[in-house]
Amino acid sequence: MNQFESKYFHTAAKMDLALIALLKKKPLAYLTVKEICETAGVNRSTFYLHYETIGDLLNETTRYLLNDFLSYFSTDTQAIAFNLAECELDELMFICDKYLSPYLTYIRDNKEVFGTALLHNKTLGFEDVYKRMFENIFNPILDRFHYPQENRPYVMLYYLTGINAIVLEWVRNGCDKSIQEISEIISVCIYGNQNANG
Repeated sequence: MNQFESKYFHTAAKMDLALIALLKKKPLAYLTVKEICETAGVNRSTFYLHYETIGDLLNETTRYLLNDFLSYFSTDTQAIAFNLAECELDELMFICDKYLSPYLTYIRDNKEVFGTALLHNKTLGFEDVYKRMFENIFNPILDRFHYPQENRPYVMLYYLTGINAIVLEWVRNGCDKSIQEISEIISVCIYGNQNANG
């Protein structure tokens, strides 16, 4: 990456973080380009060099958050998503330390950002992300386990809502428990005491 690209991406990241910080204070509909620029420490012309609208910034911010999140997972862990049909069934069990540890590490390292993103998941478009994940990852996994099609939305809602509730409580408490403790709580809730973190 050359110096211009580096400066461009650095400025874009500052605006992404500014948008997230402002979303903690008020809804997207009430945010202005001026506020975003002041929070990011850039001028309006810089904003318009990168984006046409706040909506464009919002789309980029969602991508920024997702890319940052994925960077916490090892390459072989990320590759599982491309090999769902052929991999061993035990590799499709995502409620384990291999997946929970990077997920929870990201959240702990970015608890302010995550808390805001979770509270604004509709605004940031994460509902569409969950929908794509359901179609491209969870549904093929449930196919492999021969899980009834008509029950799948309920099962995924149970998993996602339950895990998000535990994580949100952890974030509200300042990530007071260790990643291992939270991982174990999630695993016990899903599998019961005998199979936790197996």
